[in-house]
Amino acid sequence: MPVRLGDDIDDYCVKCKRVMNHLVVSILNDGPAKVRCKTCYSDHDFRFEQAPPPKEKKATLIKQVLASAGLPTDVPADVAAEEKAAD
Repeated sequence: MPVRLGDDIDDYCVKCKRVMNHLVVSILNDGPAKVRCKTCYSDHDFRFEQAPPPKEKKATLIKQVLASAGLPTDVPADVAAEEKAAD
């Protein structure tokens, strides 16, 4: 059965960070394109109930870039301190 505007659908909410009930607010190619969370009322693209991939830490990314450039992989002290404070 095709999805219609206003239908209830489960999707991952980026604000609530959970799979929640949503309303379909936009349709593209017979499928939901945009949805609105019924808990926090935020609109976002339909994510097919998939959480976004985890973010890599800045220090890891800096080391990868430095290593690919053939440079020493020392992470700047301010980035390392910032990540320790976040943990």
